[in-house]
Amino acid sequence: MSAPAVLFDLDGTLLDTAPDLVGAVNELRHEHGLDTLPRSVLAPMCSYGARGMLERGLDLRPGDNGYEATYHAFIDRYQARLTRETAPYPGIRALITELVERGWHWGVVTNKAEALAVPLMQTMGFEPPPGCVVGGDSAHAPKPDPAPIELGLAHLGASAAGSIYVGDSARDMQAGRAAKLHTIGAAYGYIPADEDPATWQSNTTVTNAADIESAINELAPTES
Repeated sequence: MSAPAVLFDLDGTLLDTAPDLVGAVNELRHEHGLDTLPRSVLAPMCSYGARGMLERGLDLRPGDNGYEATYHAFIDRYQARLTRETAPYPGIRALITELVERGWHWGVVTNKAEALAVPLMQTMGFEPPPGCVVGGDSAHAPKPDPAPIELGLAHLGASAAGSIYVGDSARDMQAGRAAKLHTIGAAYGYIPADEDPATWQSNTTVTNAADIESAINELAPTES
């Protein structure tokens, strides 16, 4: 029987990517003659990718005049500073080591484009590295479709039974449930002010990354 897996969302769950995402938006704002926006304003949209960042940071949406050019400009600036200030949340490295020592597979399933997610994870230098990095464009549909999580499990050779998905949004929890995994809501992540993690329908919720191991132990006590 294959070992179960713990799969993580990336932005706002495994890594604090907000400093570089926010930095890229503010670089564009400066080029447009606009003042810097604080992290507190922009960070809640980090889990929504470039579309969310451009909507909050420049009031631009798909279909708006100039959106496509600005989208590509944002991606260029973000790639240039991809890992300048990004770092794992406190306790995450130790958690990964502990999980692997206990026999768990681990990997990343994110809606971030694979071309960004893979080099980002490589630079973070996790030891051991993730067994998979599935991007939002890796499967036939992004989360909340379960396809990316199912693809991650296939890469790891793990079954859904006993496996866990950790994420910081309702769509993460929806995808995890649809893939028949246990779910852990990361309430410390990038959450809009009008969104309540209690409504995500996760199996359990944690308020900081250091509590993820305890949540895993409660969901899958036989794996400890």
